[in-house]
Amino acid sequence: MELLFYISVGFVAYTYVGYPLIIVIWGTLFPRRVSKKYQHVPLSVVVAAKNEEINIKARIDNLLSQDYPRDMVQIIVVSDGSTDRTAELARSAGESVIVIETDGAVGKAAALNLGLQRATNEIVVFADARQRFSDNAFAELAAMFNDETVGAVSGELIIESGVGSEVGTGVGLYWQYEKLIRRMESASGSVVGATGSIYAIRRALYEPLAEHTVLDDFLIPMRIVLRGYRVVFVRSARAYDISSATTGEEFSRKVRTLAGNFQAVSMEKRLLHPRLNPVFFQFVSHKLARLVVPYFCITALVTSLILPGAFFNAAFAVQAIFYLLGILNQTPLGSSPIAKPLRVAWTFIVLNAAAVVGLWVYITRRDDVLWKKS
Repeated sequence: MELLFYISVGFVAYTYVGYPLIIVIWGTLFPRRVSKKYQHVPLSVVVAAKNEEINIKARIDNLLSQDYPRDMVQIIVVSDGSTDRTAELARSAGESVIVIETDGAVGKAAALNLGLQRATNEIVVFADARQRFSDNAFAELAAMFNDETVGAVSGELIIESGVGSEVGTGVGLYWQYEKLIRRMESASGSVVGATGSIYAIRRALYEPLAEHTVLDDFLIPMRIVLRGYRVVFVRSARAYDISSATTGEEFSRKVRTLAGNFQAVSMEKRLLHPRLNPVFFQFVSHKLARLVVPYFCITALVTSLILPGAFFNAAFAVQAIFYLLGILNQTPLGSSPIAKPLRVAWTFIVLNAAAVVGLWVYITRRDDVLWKKS
């Protein structure tokens, strides 16, 4: 039982501290440079939108106002069975926007497939309807494709705390930590996945997605990696979004993402093959390990409670206090001056609980949960 305790603690420590430290050292000491060159190459932008009449006009305006020649940008909006004025408002932007409407909801994956069928330019940018891009986003993304080894480019998502957000601080700190890992993975070779709200690919490398694919921003880039190309991260291409307003919204979003990770592995089994996957080490350490961390956390807690001795008593106390701090975030203390450590602990609990629920959602194939918009 002692061995089980040490293995559990070691696994959790490796996942959240050890691997990030390794990838930071790797990316710092042995960086792989990108031959970056600013040039105006034709771009196609695909936006999959479902009932986004509140956001679509501002989204298109933002794309058209990029510091990039407008005549070199093709914008394609796929209205996924929208029952509001999404398609109408997109058409009102003029002939520079191609609007595709589906007969009923087909899902984001199918919508992206339709968008790629209409795309005519060699570089395709994926954009969500809700966020906005920095003015230089197109230029920064396009510059990375000067390097022929680069098959996809991920931009940076800036999460701004919404008014009255319950999770802004915890999610913000976690996202900063996550972006550090992505930057260093990019420096060492390739990022494991991309930022869904802002990434671009070479159109020739796109493989049509299965209808119920959940994580296009993971499966598309990883298939590009499997073909021998790099997926790089560029901080200067930015998308801006607001953090989830409530813990419930954030939890639902993470459940969908983590269930999508299980799905992606089942759909693309080459990811599990160390000879076929050039970033096998990063994939296992960054993605797979986090899916099983909650079970090691539970094992560490239970074994430290059962094992005798002052050391194990102290280990149990430390864990219990940490989880208690997270729970206190759901009390009035969550808005007090000591709220920051409480929200960090609560974010850890939410993320790991979502991994457990995500597995259950995937196993039970509850597509209604996977496709539900927050």
